[in-house]
Amino acid sequence: MTTFVLVHGAWHGPWAWDRVAPLLHAAGARTLTPDLSAQEDCGLHDHAEVVIAALDTVPEDDELVLVGHSYAGLVVREAADARPDAVDHIALVDGWAGADGAGMFSLAPDTFVTRVRAAAESSGGGRRIPAPPPAAFGIVDAEAAAWLAARLLPQPLRTFTEGTRLSGAVDRIPGTAICCRPQTYPFDRFGEAVGYRTLALDGPHDVMLTHPEPLARMLLRARSFKNGKPEV
Repeated sequence: MTTFVLVHGAWHGPWAWDRVAPLLHAAGARTLTPDLSAQEDCGLHDHAEVVIAALDTVPEDDELVLVGHSYAGLVVREAADARPDAVDHIALVDGWAGADGAGMFSLAPDTFVTRVRAAAESSGGGRRIPAPPPAAFGIVDAEAAAWLAARLLPQPLRTFTEGTRLSGAVDRIPGTAICCRPQTYPFDRFGEAVGYRTLALDGPHDVMLTHPEPLARMLLRARSFKNGKPEV
């Protein structure tokens, strides 16, 4: 049995995977969708602990694929570093990733950091980052944008200021970086820098909402291994 642990990105919730999870279930897999708290005092390490707790519930004989969207690329790599023997494969979906100490503010361009800090100071009490408009995630259809806007939550600022704590154990786990086209940030380079193969997928940053079928197919292909490498 394969278990996919699907981890949502910043400003989102477990609902982000509602269109992908049934497709994985139809293929005979289990899914877990941990909820990364939006409480203002939470940081990246707190979110990694939530994912570690989810990993600890997966039966030892299951094949475990750990999936992180966007910001959660950092979270799942820290969680996998803590449980390297439990995770068989890591999949990033337009995911931020880097070496030990890397975080959102060290990887993102200065313009992004400046804009986020200013938004947190002006509208988030200096501790939360207000959710950007749906268009920032590539959702431009009016009905879909209204649906998404009603669900987005402020993001704790600490999740962007903290850097990952990695021992190097995560680097023994094979990974795939699924990068959406057109590209918003260099997610292919982030994936390559940590040793993952990169695959392109046509769709916006929130591809799990707009293109769940091709995304699910890519995730399912990543679950089987020969000689330690995922099949294509």
